Amino acid sequence: MTLFARLASDVQLMFRRPPRQQYGALCYRVKKKSGEVEVLLMTSRDTGRWVIPKGWPMTRKCAHEVAMQEAFEEAGVRGVVEPETLGAYTYPKVLRDGVQVVCKVQVYALEVTNMVKNFKEKGERRIEWVSFDEAAGRVREPELRHLFLAFKKKMTDRLSANAATQISTDNEIPAAKQIPAE
Repeated sequence: MTLFARLASDVQLMFRRPPRQQYGALCYRVKKKSGEVEVLLMTSRDTGRWVIPKGWPMTRKCAHEVAMQEAFEEAGVRGVVEPETLGAYTYPKVLRDGVQVVCKVQVYALEVTNMVKNFKEKGERRIEWVSFDEAAGRVREPELRHLFLAFKKKMTDRLSANAATQISTDNEIPAAKQIPAE
């Protein structure tokens, strides 16, 4: 490495800032008939890449509440958000003034229960419901891709456990019809 390249690298390290914090929602729904899980992807307003709803911290709102608010403003979805984070990913963002910063997005699962027709950013983005694998293939950030696949496993396990519980309760004899032991 040349002396100039080394000095340039040292200067970059001196001015490197910690990542800017954002909060995002991995929005999902379970189809009633098939039991399949779909996740929401949308395009970013500036580059058109596939992303999840996310935004900056908000005064007097917890991180998961910010994620829920951003999902409503950016995609018009409402639902139940889990207060525990699924994980995080980073991505480079170019600010309005042209400065590029690294953003770290804490992601929260949001089970969508309702979609509204009119919302703040309607018409500014394309919104699609896709499979986990399709979502993982569309997003550019490797860490976000990993979050989709890890959440797919979590949901598969959760739905399998729910199905097993349902089968076992379906096979139980109702209390009123149980035969007393002799």
